[in-house]
Amino acid sequence: MALRHVVAWKVAASDPETRDAHAREISDRLRALVGVVPSIGALSVGPNVIDGNWDVALVADFEDAQALDAYQTHPVHQEVVAYVRSVVSDRVAVDFEL
Repeated sequence: MALRHVVAWKVAASDPETRDAHAREISDRLRALVGVVPSIGALSVGPNVIDGNWDVALVADFEDAQALDAYQTHPVHQEVVAYVRSVVSDRVAVDFEL
């Protein structure tokens, strides 16, 4: 059963310049996982481009729940998670079957 993992974050910074910089940095760090974390089937991520929405979103596909777990626990992904947690105020996620 293939899975799609969808996550969105609100950046904690209140000023637009810092918020945008953090959203871009989150996007860049997650994008850099492609080719490093073998279980990623496909990954699309980017900062929001329309005001009033969440600040950055990720859509990633995995072969199955085990592949998603391998991604989530991969040491390089955990380094990205540490950065993300340091700059966000909120997170929402959903995983669904493709």
